[in-house]
Amino acid sequence: MSSKIPISRKSIRALCKGEQITEKGIKAEKLGDGVEGDVRFSINIMVDGERHHRIIGKASDGVTLTQAQEAMEALRTRAREGRLDLPKGRKTYMSFAEAAVAYLERLEKTGGKGIHDKRRHLESRLVPYFKNSRLDRISEVQVQEYVQARLSTGITLGTANRELATLSHFLRRAAAWKWIKRDDIPTNTTGAEPRKAITVLTEREASSLLEAAQQDFDDLLPLFVSFGLNTPMRHGEILSVRFEHIDFESRRIFIPHAKAGEREQVITPSLAAILLKRQAQVSKKEGWVFPANGAARTGPRRCMWKQFSRAVERAGLSLARITPHVMRHTAITNLVRAGVDLPTIQKISGHKTLAMVLRYTHVHGPHLDRAIAFLDRSPSVITQELHRDEFLAEDYVALCS
Repeated sequence: MSSKIPISRKSIRALCKGEQITEKGIKAEKLGDGVEGDVRFSINIMVDGERHHRIIGKASDGVTLTQAQEAMEALRTRAREGRLDLPKGRKTYMSFAEAAVAYLERLEKTGGKGIHDKRRHLESRLVPYFKNSRLDRISEVQVQEYVQARLSTGITLGTANRELATLSHFLRRAAAWKWIKRDDIPTNTTGAEPRKAITVLTEREASSLLEAAQQDFDDLLPLFVSFGLNTPMRHGEILSVRFEHIDFESRRIFIPHAKAGEREQVITPSLAAILLKRQAQVSKKEGWVFPANGAARTGPRRCMWKQFSRAVERAGLSLARITPHVMRHTAITNLVRAGVDLPTIQKISGHKTLAMVLRYTHVHGPHLDRAIAFLDRSPSVITQELHRDEFLAEDYVALCS
């Protein structure tokens, strides 16, 4: 049983077998009978939100009450020294889970990109794994162990890389907001993914998709598909368009939060006409072109995948092959096929580097078709002399000798 008697050498000697004294985080427990019975010392304290439980040792091993007190003070000293490494303005460490909540709240307030995916990655995967680990002590080994644990569940390397991208952004923002130091960010290396083939819609498939979208009960689906086929805009960029950001005269759309930073997107005359007609149909001439469903909801729609998949199926196309991003691939490929110079394509597509545009020229560049034409040979130019059977064995021997 435990006693509330103050801990001292005298009170420890007076303990009977099985009795213990606990005071200010130090516990002395009698293990044997009589004066010669052994005593075990341990400490159990909270330091900076972390529980520290240590068995210091037994009296028979030379451990004393003084040593237990010194061990406890050493823990507190290390904690004080550790606080010197905190970023300026912080007095305590943040746990991974605590920081994740604050991170998502800030993104919501500042209109961060990809919030839906980042929230899903953190809440369903990253936070359950790292839990209450100190944010400043997430190590490269822990990150690698996380990846291996996720891959063992059967997910693809691409999925793991997307989650690592969220983790990397989370930690970089934490450093920028002075929650941790930049040196605390672990090396976060993504695995090399096999390059996927670029899927492109044929003219017939594109027409079928647009026609199928026009038959859907969601009146914004045809506009979404028209965006995808008339511009190489990304899914999220399309949904973030506001009417006041459209310059109908110059046919430009200002995109403040594109993947590579703010930019202006040029659009076709057909899409400009569709957007002008849509603006005339709505009550507000400003605001989101794709507003969220329901009167109680604010902001733009987050995703059009369900609606888009209905159009794909209605058009008789493969859901495994056709995604909204395929429309972007199609638009860029059509520009390449038309012979548009690469810097101009990069300006229209919003790619951060020219190297990313080069992916499309490797497969669909007109120069490849012109180059391969030099190798074009038809059977009519091959003479029968090459197929004669009169070539005798002795001739072959003579040639080789």
